[in-house]
Amino acid sequence: MYYKSTRNSDVNVTSAQAIAQGISKDGGLFVPSEIPSISFDDIKNLGDMGYSQRAAFVFGKYLTDFSEAEIAYCVDNAYSTKNFETENICELAHLFDGTYMLELWHGPTCAFKDMALQILPYLLTTSTKKINLDKKVVILVATSGDTGKAALEGFKDVPGTQILVFYPEDGVSAMQKKQMTTQEGENVGVCAIKGNFDDAQNGVKAIFTSEEVADKLAENGFMFSSANSINWGRLAPQIIYYVSSYAQLVKDGEINLGDKINIVVPTGNFGNILAGYYAKKMGIPVNKLICASNANNVLTEFLTTGVYNRNRQFHTTISPSMDILISSNLERLLYHICGENDATIRDWFGKLASEGKYEVSDDVKAILKDEFYAGCCGDEETKACIDDIFNKFSYICDTHTAVAVKVYEDYVKETGDETKTVIASTASPYKFSNSVLDAIGAFDADADEFALVDKLCEITKLAVPASLSELKDKEVRFTSSINKNDMKEFVLSTLGI
Repeated sequence: MYYKSTRNSDVNVTSAQAIAQGISKDGGLFVPSEIPSISFDDIKNLGDMGYSQRAAFVFGKYLTDFSEAEIAYCVDNAYSTKNFETENICELAHLFDGTYMLELWHGPTCAFKDMALQILPYLLTTSTKKINLDKKVVILVATSGDTGKAALEGFKDVPGTQILVFYPEDGVSAMQKKQMTTQEGENVGVCAIKGNFDDAQNGVKAIFTSEEVADKLAENGFMFSSANSINWGRLAPQIIYYVSSYAQLVKDGEINLGDKINIVVPTGNFGNILAGYYAKKMGIPVNKLICASNANNVLTEFLTTGVYNRNRQFHTTISPSMDILISSNLERLLYHICGENDATIRDWFGKLASEGKYEVSDDVKAILKDEFYAGCCGDEETKACIDDIFNKFSYICDTHTAVAVKVYEDYVKETGDETKTVIASTASPYKFSNSVLDAIGAFDADADEFALVDKLCEITKLAVPASLSELKDKEVRFTSSINKNDMKEFVLSTLGI
């Protein structure tokens, strides 16, 4: 299995090179040269395996330059009860008949990013050894809230690495900010920027693709890589939990082997739902991929009309990890469905950079309509959904998962589709206690973040994850805040260059 660049199909690298490099030198994203297949017999066999074994099976399809021992080393270290609070790693909770919450937040930072970022350090360090790199790897991360902490936790004190995280100063929850600014580790750094997530993401991409910066790093024994989902090593692990969920539903007798399911994903950067697309193309029977957005509904408009237009008002919402107007992983999807035409991708994304918009061809629009349903909702609808779910099922969900539930409800009303459905639940409600309490009519404006956590626990009886309760007494280590145009200088200064 080799990997191409979405902007140059002549690029041909191993998975180890793709993971170590993070992004292609031409600015494109690495994609597999072909999507491997999974048979029904494979799915049946996966049902009798634990999560790490399922992960090893899927990785074996994509990381063909890794040995079985190398893959086993990565998955066994990442997916264990020392990192996750449940033996199943991710849980399938029955919300109501035929609808399941895929709880992806039982890891150390209480967000779905842990599913990939607990294993990425192992994949990355193994990759650098395989291609004989002797440079210190500098991980640059732009975060809308969850990726930053998950990456910091995954890479803290990993030998041969240093990690720098940028987050929008006013674009994350209080708990997310506390998680990042108190991060332990000798090789970590965190900085706020005066701007939004797109500003942070664009700044990181610009630094990545700067030859001047790359030369300075090389002269000083450094190289860049990424922990954002632009890195294939971040995206590939996300495919696993969709494959695993289907196998588990079959094993549990919830569906028959071959029955189709819907997958609903709250998404901003499109990586989590793209992983569902890869799972479908591998052979997991998926009926419809349902893309749920908040008030920043650029993906809803695109999947509905074929026009991507980031020239719009940016909304700061109660689901901040989805406050994104430039969805990086969409480039991978479009590369696949436009016949791997790199010239077309360069044209579309060149227009996105210069004009802020592009429109795909009619044949691509038809494929998008067939594969995806898209919907969105605002904050008030999100809060109403949280309240409704809690009142009906005594189940509390966070502000991102609630967006997915609301859009799914709209989908069912519109289509009448009764296909059994898996909803990706992406974060613990305790990461957004103030908004969740507000939704159920119990917000206390005078309480601090941890008093709100205690109050939510008292009402819902849901155990507070230890990693969040322990934050209360942690010292803030990182207080820097810079203009978005100063990110390059901050990176070089931090590295002592």
